[in-house]
Amino acid sequence: MKTRILTAALAMITVVSFAQKKEIRRAGKAVEKGDYQKAKNYLQEAEAELANADNDEKADFYLYRGYTLVGDGQNVSTDDLMAAAEAMKKAKELGQEEAEQGMVTVSNALVNSAIEDQNAQNFAEASKKLEMSYRMSDRDTVYLYYAASNAVNSKDYDEALRYYEELQDLGFTGEEMIYTAVNKETGEEERMASKEQRDLFVKAGTYINPQDKKEESKEGEIAKNIALIYIEKGNKEKAIEAMESAKQANPNDAALMQAEADMYYQMGDMAKYREILEEVVRQNPDNATLYYNMGVSSAELGENDRAIDYYKKAIELDPDMHNARINVAYVILSEEAPLVEEMNSLGMSKADQKKYEELSEQRQGIYREALPHLEKVMANDPTNLEAARTIMNIYYQINEPEKAEEMKVKIAELESTNAAATPKQ
Repeated sequence: MKTRILTAALAMITVVSFAQKKEIRRAGKAVEKGDYQKAKNYLQEAEAELANADNDEKADFYLYRGYTLVGDGQNVSTDDLMAAAEAMKKAKELGQEEAEQGMVTVSNALVNSAIEDQNAQNFAEASKKLEMSYRMSDRDTVYLYYAASNAVNSKDYDEALRYYEELQDLGFTGEEMIYTAVNKETGEEERMASKEQRDLFVKAGTYINPQDKKEESKEGEIAKNIALIYIEKGNKEKAIEAMESAKQANPNDAALMQAEADMYYQMGDMAKYREILEEVVRQNPDNATLYYNMGVSSAELGENDRAIDYYKKAIELDPDMHNARINVAYVILSEEAPLVEEMNSLGMSKADQKKYEELSEQRQGIYREALPHLEKVMANDPTNLEAARTIMNIYYQINEPEKAEEMKVKIAELESTNAAATPKQ
């Protein structure tokens, strides 16, 4: 009796196993044909008895499941992408040789979907997908870096901090050489997997204009973001500690020093901010952006003459730095406020009237001193609305209404052009 029951059970298992193998094979053929719904149906039938399958069958099952969940890569849900990643990892663990390529397919689908999420400002979803892509292949550390950036954008600071600190523990710098070429058919510049691949495509004539581009180190940015996250969390001591730790490993790194300056700027310690920037400028005397930043900090400290000197040095190094020219004008115009306050406090006596006229002349002088800097901006950048509006207001103040009306017309044209170029929501 017992023998018959055991024999019957074995026979049943054999039949089930045979049927299961058939369903898994059918799923594989459906995947090859791109019929993912049919593959999904076969896999559902096979899954009920998966516990009775051997490792090879299980490996195939998870491989096909991964491909089925990704499908053609279009409009795949986050849950399906995550499940596909887990399936491919299981297939690899079970020894499925094709799982490595399958993981690349899933990883690419995750990254492409994350890019779509970024563009739609779904930063939390993008971060989740990029982290999973990194977990699938820890060689692609840059995906963890972008996962952290998206976590910051979604204001998930705890998650971002975890990613950034993991990157630091891994010694990630982000320095790499990128190989690009222009696709002759589309005219778009594309990044290649390797120099060899790029050169091969160029030699074949399908790509032109090969470029080697070096990605700069992201260590300073990561250290800065860790510090800023701690500031956001109200922990300034941790922020300073994190920055000091990063500096010990890279004591003369200009990007780190800039990051430290930014940290103190966020803390509102403008004196410390300027002190660090002065050292950065000393080490990098030809960097126009640093002089611009020094101008900003000096202006916020109320040191207008020093701010203007820094802005002018930035312009000398980079004549196209229009923001520096605008800021020179704004620093000059900031001297108007105390004059107006004093003018409003005067009475109607002859002495007060005389003082009023003197102050009014000084005020006109401020306008005329600021005007050439703004006109220079408009000469080099005729679409600069900020400069145009300020110029219009100055023309009204210095009693040149015709010029003011001309500028008013130009501003209306610029606003109309900008409105037409803005996509409808």
